Amino acid sequence: MTAFCLVELDGGVEGGAAGVADVSLRALTLARGLAASGGLAAVVFVGGASTGGAEPRVGPGLVADLAAYGVTDVYAVSGIDGYAPLAWARVLQWLMSEPANPELHESPGESSRPAPEHPGHAVVAAGTERGNEVLAHLGAVTGLPMAANCTGLVDNGAGEYAIVRQRWAGLLLEEAVLEAPTALLTVATDAVSAVPDQAGAATITVHDVAPSVDGSDLAVRAIETPAGGGGASLATARVVVGGGRGVGSADGFGPLEELAAVLGGVVGVSRVVTSEGWRPHTMQVGQTGTKITPDLYLACGISGAIQHFAGCSGAKSIIAINTDATAPMMTRADYAVIGDLHAVVPALTEALRQRRSTSELSPLWRRP
Repeated sequence: MTAFCLVELDGGVEGGAAGVADVSLRALTLARGLAASGGLAAVVFVGGASTGGAEPRVGPGLVADLAAYGVTDVYAVSGIDGYAPLAWARVLQWLMSEPANPELHESPGESSRPAPEHPGHAVVAAGTERGNEVLAHLGAVTGLPMAANCTGLVDNGAGEYAIVRQRWAGLLLEEAVLEAPTALLTVATDAVSAVPDQAGAATITVHDVAPSVDGSDLAVRAIETPAGGGGASLATARVVVGGGRGVGSADGFGPLEELAAVLGGVVGVSRVVTSEGWRPHTMQVGQTGTKITPDLYLACGISGAIQHFAGCSGAKSIIAINTDATAPMMTRADYAVIGDLHAVVPALTEALRQRRSTSELSPLWRRP
């Protein structure tokens, strides 16, 4: 079986080289269990025009990271600027419909193909907004069922997969059977740990793929730079600085954005912030927002309702800043700072900048 995994990228501290998002490393970990015979292939959308092989579209560092998780092939897809969910789904359809090594720079056709006739493939993505949307489109264009937010998967053979997936925002787990010649699924970002392959990949091949996509598949397309200093999205960021009611107003987020930029992270918010209209819903962390799994979550002025904690509990470390020592977020955090965020956050930002001026800023949020 060949398992294709849609890989999302994030950025380094203040514009560093793009790396594999942690959520995609988790997806690769689950997908690796399906790739015992046909190999594990990573699909990376790099945007822009093809270089015609003149220079690699993915850097050696990115390739090494993927190889560490057992990836044997990398498909660097160029020619599609921005995020176009239907076009991305068409490319995935083309890859899984072709033999193991599709001809490079070949067009996927007139924007559509029949459902794949090569059973035994699987397509996996992280359970982010993009991962779920792209695979939902893929299921629609192929007529195949798609399972979202999976935490476990066993190939029973003969087109039958035993899956475990989250329901009700992760409050319960459902055991089900997915019957399909090709498994389409996303991985719950807060329930599967990223574990490198002990053996790694002996060899890894990078394919420069430049498919032609029908214009109708680009009708919905986002040309944007994700918010934050590192170019990461809320779902993939390694550092998230969260703001709640305690920020006080829409204008009060300036210091949080500065801190996020220094740490190469992004800003997230609680539900009350979106209800007040201070920030859009796309920035909300929580049960009805985005589930995050960063290395560090800094919760500033957030009381910590259970719905919010459901969205941030996957963080490796949580630091809470609040004047109320009894706030639920303060009791659940790994570290709690009792104080006014309007004084603490600027002081923290300045301290980090001073440290950076004398030495290379290391990932301070990582535990030893």
